[in-house]
Amino acid sequence: MKTRIDIRRFRVPPGVRLRLSRFDPGDVTPFESDKGARRLLEKTTRRLFALTELLYAQNRWAVLLVFQAMDGAGKDSAIKHVLRGLDPKATQVHQFGSPSVRELNHDFMWRSLSVLPERGRIGIFNRSYYEEVLVARVHPDVLDAQHLPKSLVTRTIWKDRFEDIRNIEQYLSRNGVVICKVFLNVSKGEQRKRFIERLRDPAKKWKFSVNDVNERLRWKKYMAAYEHAISATSTRDAPWYVLPADHKWFTRLALAQVVLETLESLDLRVPALSHRDHRDLRDAKRRLRAK
Repeated sequence: MKTRIDIRRFRVPPGVRLRLSRFDPGDVTPFESDKGARRLLEKTTRRLFALTELLYAQNRWAVLLVFQAMDGAGKDSAIKHVLRGLDPKATQVHQFGSPSVRELNHDFMWRSLSVLPERGRIGIFNRSYYEEVLVARVHPDVLDAQHLPKSLVTRTIWKDRFEDIRNIEQYLSRNGVVICKVFLNVSKGEQRKRFIERLRDPAKKWKFSVNDVNERLRWKKYMAAYEHAISATSTRDAPWYVLPADHKWFTRLALAQVVLETLESLDLRVPALSHRDHRDLRDAKRRLRAK
């Protein structure tokens, strides 16, 4: 049974102009089918649980996982199936919808920075501050609603925001926040298939929005926006991974592998106890036995 996916081919190198057309949404290499996928995912999530316990115990690093995708790509199910295996006390999940009036009265990073993960924890952003260079770029009215001074809304606003994001992510990485960003790359055909399945399934109809169909009409604009954003912000300290999303079982395995290798890179260990700690523990044991 295969035990590892080579995720390096999904990682976007810094400074490379991304072309999403070069990434196959249906890629399942090196597998031929989903046979054994569930067992492999369970094995990987057990390892993830152990590592998140060490992350929490060590209390030195924070991990931020950013998820972006078109509707229907399977973000929610990927998060549910992979990250539910993490230690609950070490995980924090935030879903970002349309900004509130209060959020619009702050800078575009404010609402995300206010909920960053604490040391020892993994923060999961289901959508993120990247919406401000994706949705806001495709829909000019979103940018208008942010009440920016007109002198700041220039031709270089997206380039400026990319620079701001890189600088903030670099700042965070220098303060012990490990950032890993994932784009779930679903094909337009597979998205259509999943939307139709939602409409046919009474238990899933609530997930469907008429606006989902409207956004499909802007598919090319969104792909261009994703290419620009990912190309400009995939760095050594905060890389982007473009994961195939047409086969959910493979997406979950690949995602689990990305998270696993991110945690393994931190050399997590059980905190070493000082001589005083050992003395206090011996004293506590003595007192417990005395009773």
